Amino acid sequence: MSTIAKPGARRAPPAYEVKSSPVHGNGVFASRKIPAGERIVEYKGERISWDEAIERAQRRGGPVNHTFYFSLHDGRVIDGGSRGNQARFINHACSPNCEAFEENGRVYIHALRDIEAGEELNYNYALIYDERHTPALKRLFECRCGTEGCTGTMLAPKRRRSKAA
Repeated sequence: MSTIAKPGARRAPPAYEVKSSPVHGNGVFASRKIPAGERIVEYKGERISWDEAIERAQRRGGPVNHTFYFSLHDGRVIDGGSRGNQARFINHACSPNCEAFEENGRVYIHALRDIEAGEELNYNYALIYDERHTPALKRLFECRCGTEGCTGTMLAPKRRRSKAA
C-alpha cells in the first residue's frame, strides 16, 4: 500500500548538504541533527565489473582506489563518478560517525552515533590494497581526518600471515 502525500504537506528537510571540506575537497555535512542508526543516504552510481573499474582508473591516470568506487559483495563495483549522487563526497575517517552497509546489492550510509547539525559525515574506507604497504603507498593514501585514533592512512591493515609451527 502506498501513501499519497497531502497537498501542501512538507517533506522532511534533507539530512545533509555538500560543501567544501577541511579534510579533503568536497564533503557531506549534516544539515540537521541525525540520530544514531538513521539511514542517511544510498551510495548510487553505475554498476560495473572490476575489470571495467580498473580500465576506467587507468584511463583517468590514477590508482583504482582514488576513485568513487564502492565494492559490492558480488564482485561488482558501484562507480559513484558515473550516474552517482552526493554520497560519493562522504570523506574517510579512522574514527567515523557513519558506516556503510550493503543490503540486497545496494549500499546505504547509516549514522553510527548521534550527529549534530554542521558536523561532517564520514566513514572508514578501509581500502584493501594487495601490494606491500610501503611508505610511498601510505603517503598516496594519506588520511587527513584528524580524528582520535587516526592511523594516517585510508588503507585497511594488512592481514598478517600466521607462521606454520
